Amino acid sequence: MIKTIKDVSLAGKRVIMRVDFNVPMKDGAVQDDTRISAAVPSIEYILAQGAKSVTLMSHLGDPKKDSKKAKEKAEKAGKAWDEGKYIAGKHRMRPVAEYLAEKLGRPVAFAGEDGCFGKKAFIDGQPDGSVVMLENTRFHKEETSDDPAERDKLAKELSTYGEVFVNDAFGTAHRDHASTASIARFMKVAVGGFLMDKEVKYLEPMVTNPPKPMVAIIGGAKVSSKIAVLESLLKNASALVIGGGMAFTFLKAQGRTVGASLVEDDQLDTAKSVLAAAAKAGVEIVLPVDHVCADKFDASAVPEAVDGADVPDGLMGLDVGPRTLAKYKSVIAGAKSIVWNGPVGVFEFEAFAKGTGEVAMLVAEATGRGAVTVVGGGDSVAAVNKFGLAAKMSHVSTGGGASLELLEGKKLPGIEVCR
Repeated sequence: MIKTIKDVSLAGKRVIMRVDFNVPMKDGAVQDDTRISAAVPSIEYILAQGAKSVTLMSHLGDPKKDSKKAKEKAEKAGKAWDEGKYIAGKHRMRPVAEYLAEKLGRPVAFAGEDGCFGKKAFIDGQPDGSVVMLENTRFHKEETSDDPAERDKLAKELSTYGEVFVNDAFGTAHRDHASTASIARFMKVAVGGFLMDKEVKYLEPMVTNPPKPMVAIIGGAKVSSKIAVLESLLKNASALVIGGGMAFTFLKAQGRTVGASLVEDDQLDTAKSVLAAAAKAGVEIVLPVDHVCADKFDASAVPEAVDGADVPDGLMGLDVGPRTLAKYKSVIAGAKSIVWNGPVGVFEFEAFAKGTGEVAMLVAEATGRGAVTVVGGGDSVAAVNKFGLAAKMSHVSTGGGASLELLEGKKLPGIEVCR
């Protein structure tokens, strides 16, 4: 549990609020407002409680890293490079402030493009009930610095912009940055917003005490990126469904042939240890028993059914087959809770999207039967959105890396400051 905006008095207070407005942009326009919409209920509640002002801070991409990549690409193509124009179009918060103003139906004052320092007079000068947006926090090296003293320089400045710190940016909760965690040390009141509260309420119990039986569906490309999640969920799961590219490392560890499928040979011993731990704990491991394969990793590849767990030479598994889906259905049928992180096939390619689509449908149906279902991780979220089933899940997380680390059982800096 965390303390939230409902636990403190906001009337007459200036609020400094971390949001996750790291949204896709193109030519200075917002392309997907999911994260903006997710923050609106907290902003509106704070204003309705009579707060004097709410000042929003967020990052938008990684300006330094993205700019370097774009410059190298332009130079390689022999094109002129204008860093100022690039950053103005992709990393500036002004277009996001303008978009939010439309969403809220009220003005959002932009504090200026010269950064986040020295904005107290601007904020204090706004009329009561104002919404203010700061510039991209990552324009300052102090935001992400590994040096606590350097981070504190920005955090201390940001703390002067309000009397209450609200963190509603779950997507960055795993980052120990100036605006996500360090700021709380300089403020008397630090609480979470509604989005942060919902994420914690749904995700933490999946690690600590989920309704049982619990089924974990873990997919994606690599075992190495999900091993900590597998080990964490193994403690409470009745079954672990392992799909996607990572399944082939487990199949190879069992002595199966995997053809040209994606395999992490350096993770074979890890896979064997997970299989042994599951057997000892009485947890069922569900691996593919048939596949949809192709001779290349391409959207135009011709799908070829393989009725068996072994993949022939020259083919790679890109989706699960019908017998595997029947097994999924049987395992999911009795679940009281389900956590899903990672697709079971290359759903971005239409010819290999059936497996992930069926999993999404099975999880949605389980929700309808009363199971608690949590979907986390960028690709899983993209999948339920693609198949139009997001609204039929108990909870779809807004944080990729954050939800992954929470499922690993880690303490997240941006959450801990709200305890």
